Amino acid sequence: MPGRVILDTDTGVDDALAILLAMRSPELRIEAITGVCGNTPLEHCMRNIHITLDVLDAAPPPEVARGEDRPLVRELAFAGDIHGNDGLGDVTRLEDAKGARVYPDPVQRVSPVHAVDLILERIERYPDELILVAVGPLTNVARAIMRDADRMRRLREIIIMGGAFETGGNVSPVAEFNIHADPHAAQIVCDAGIPLVFVPLDATRQAFLDAKTIDRYAGKGGARAAFVRDCTARYVAFHRRNRGVNGCFLHDPLAVAVAVREDLVTTVPARVDVEIAGDLTTGMTVADLRSQRWGEPNARVCTALDVQAFTRLFEERVLA
Repeated sequence: MPGRVILDTDTGVDDALAILLAMRSPELRIEAITGVCGNTPLEHCMRNIHITLDVLDAAPPPEVARGEDRPLVRELAFAGDIHGNDGLGDVTRLEDAKGARVYPDPVQRVSPVHAVDLILERIERYPDELILVAVGPLTNVARAIMRDADRMRRLREIIIMGGAFETGGNVSPVAEFNIHADPHAAQIVCDAGIPLVFVPLDATRQAFLDAKTIDRYAGKGGARAAFVRDCTARYVAFHRRNRGVNGCFLHDPLAVAVAVREDLVTTVPARVDVEIAGDLTTGMTVADLRSQRWGEPNARVCTALDVQAFTRLFEERVLA
């Protein structure tokens, strides 16, 4: 039986690719997709979820719910320089030869239930069974814990795309974007007593999609591959300019892949905490992956990836 999953996302470019992978994975039953502010404002996030689902022509689509539109404490900070003004590589501006938009505004089928309430309702319906895959800031997750921590502890686990442990950050020398965007929420999650799996930059920087691979599949005419090419063009240009690579990292799809096949990654137990008060280190994930001297582990941290197996999985399910 497929594992039941809620995907909590701040739908930027790699989030959209994560949605594609999740929806195309028969091992998973996507119970809901919940939106949160992060890479892009919440309104853009919700639109981008529906654009991505329209590419899949998913029938019936999962329930989609609107979540938190700002962090618990910090000011809003978006990533438009990476993900575009629309959060999706500016695909909403693309026009065909006749001047029509390639990706017009979708019909948005948004649940009347707030994301926090939907998460709690699904846990009550499927206690000890549901996996929450969080690929954006952890604001919705923290709000749900603040609302009903006992119920949240009936999650099977939370898989978090976030953190940087033995590598540098991507929004500061030590902090990864999702954790940095709402570090107070991340610490609440770390303290909640829920089984956690961190999929940090240490692992996701091993998950690389080459631009030539994207172009090769897109040249075959498939709608999914064409969408990947279109939404990643700006994202790839950013990586080429700032990372010196001709392609892009698949941060969020790797978190989904861990829900599909945990054997793709190597994990180590650790006590993870988040810096919330440092002038230079806000959002830093703090742990000692070498030993368990610094407290009882509250998480497993992904440190290594079977790159070939993951790449094959992504290509077969998303691009082919």
